[in-house]
Amino acid sequence: MDIVTANLKQALIITSFVFVMMMLVDYFNVLTKGRMSESMKGGLFRQYITASFLGSTPGCLGAFMNVSFYVHGLISFGAIAGGMIATSGDEAFVMLAMFPRKALILFGILFILGIISAYIIDKIAPLLRIRPCQECKSSVVHHKDAGNIFNWKEIVKHMKNLSLARFLLIILVFSVLYGFISGAVGPKIWDWKRITFVSLFSLASFIIITVPDHYLQEHIWQHIAKKHLWKVFLWSFGALLVIDIGLKFWNLEAFVKAHMLWVLLIASVIGIIPESGPHLMFVVMFAKGIIPFSVLLASSIIQDGHGMLPLLSYTLKDSLLIKVFNFIIGIGIGFLLFSFGF
Repeated sequence: MDIVTANLKQALIITSFVFVMMMLVDYFNVLTKGRMSESMKGGLFRQYITASFLGSTPGCLGAFMNVSFYVHGLISFGAIAGGMIATSGDEAFVMLAMFPRKALILFGILFILGIISAYIIDKIAPLLRIRPCQECKSSVVHHKDAGNIFNWKEIVKHMKNLSLARFLLIILVFSVLYGFISGAVGPKIWDWKRITFVSLFSLASFIIITVPDHYLQEHIWQHIAKKHLWKVFLWSFGALLVIDIGLKFWNLEAFVKAHMLWVLLIASVIGIIPESGPHLMFVVMFAKGIIPFSVLLASSIIQDGHGMLPLLSYTLKDSLLIKVFNFIIGIGIGFLLFSFGF
């Protein structure tokens, strides 16, 4: 029972952190809406840098933007493939919650690999007679207009007519914020982690109070809270619980270390799935020191959370080709690093 309680508490902390980070990324995305396409002008190298940067940002929004740029012909096939290599999906938020320093190093490596891979793939694609995005035509990935997300005149109005969604989110965020301030949740001392959590949840409180009802309902409540959070919680809690039980009763660590090459292969194959969740098992195993960095890196290179889903609706062929390139690069680098002891 202690195992269940401990992992339940940790899963709740992870989920709340993921929620706040997803909300901040979405908020920033709306604030900068319409400006990112300008950064694509100026040649292939700029495309590689921008696409990889967007991919390496936590969550799937950067990958969605890359898809939008790709189907509009603003970035090359190599750039979209490199962007997907740099993408870790929602698992990036969990990594930041569980091992922030190593997660930032991983994101930096993925960013560099995305740029290099984009260049190589663009050189190889013509030799393989790949004609990118033939099915895309003039398709558009629509982003809902959130309107003016910061308007002092509207703040008093929507606070007086408090919606159920805003009320529940205020209760949730303020409760977690109080937990971190009081020390009931998270670190017991005022270290950099506790200060970071308090700062992030304070900013989240500000956003929830100030954004218009439309933005709060469509972006924060419907998309983030109702669509993502329950999956993040269930996968986080399930992965933590299964691995802790395995460590205590099944001698999981010894089994995994005795079959690490198979674990690397399995992680790479599971990375093909265009879904956030299954990859969390490897994130948790890395956090507990069961698997090496090479396995986590291979999984992160190949998997891209939900980032590939919009592209699948436009061009199945290009989606499969990108996954093939990413799988070859991911498993190749994974095996190479593993052979050197990483």
